[in-house]
Amino acid sequence: MTKTDSILDVLYEEPGPKAKKRIKLYTAVSVILLIAFLVLVVRQFAVTGQLDSRYWDFYLQGTTWLFILKGLLGTIRVALVAMLITFALGFLMMFARVRGNKFLAFISRCFTEFTRGVPTLLFIYFFFFAAPLLGIKMPAFWKITLPVALSASGSVAEVLRGGVYAVHKGQREAALSLGLSENRTFFKIIFPQAFRYVIPSLISELVIILKDTNFAYIVSFNDLMQNASVLISNYDALLSVYLVVAVIYIVINYLLNKLSVTLANKRK
Repeated sequence: MTKTDSILDVLYEEPGPKAKKRIKLYTAVSVILLIAFLVLVVRQFAVTGQLDSRYWDFYLQGTTWLFILKGLLGTIRVALVAMLITFALGFLMMFARVRGNKFLAFISRCFTEFTRGVPTLLFIYFFFFAAPLLGIKMPAFWKITLPVALSASGSVAEVLRGGVYAVHKGQREAALSLGLSENRTFFKIIFPQAFRYVIPSLISELVIILKDTNFAYIVSFNDLMQNASVLISNYDALLSVYLVVAVIYIVINYLLNKLSVTLANKRK
């Protein structure tokens, strides 16, 4: 790996002319199929009466969008705080693996595999049902934020560890030859480069965390899905509400993925 290469450059080669033509052909066919599918969906909506005004008129009210926005802000708040906690835990687990002694490395590896193997929903059930029995009481915000963060921390630890190992060992050797200590070499030379390598992957983890926040309804936290359920109850408009919520999630995840691609391209 050269100084200007990224992990993506190493794993994937630039497609040739024939491959690019196939990609364009597959993309065009996919777009046509998608448009045909959407036409069929809209037609089915019309046949079943889902396009009736009573299912859509409440979107003309400003209070409806304010209620949706309030839920969206709750979702974003949980996702951002969970990402900060996830990064902190992931960094500690990664550091224990690459710089700690054998015991700490073993503990970190066990914790990493545990968090990666247990579904997010089980963590949420623990904080919601088991934690109060142990005398641990916390607001609904933390009952969703902490389990989501724990669930993603192992994956982030592995992403960071992969970034550290992607930095050429010559960087460490050169820093040590200049008189830097192991810790200063890691924090000033190795980790800054590793972090730049894995920024797109970290953003992808944020997308996963954002999706996991839709379990907030279990702990009765006012997020986007919880507020959507309230709208469904008030207007009996299940399909239209879930369709709007799905579009919101798709737009947010699309923007995050575009940000990931942009950052990856800037490093080339």
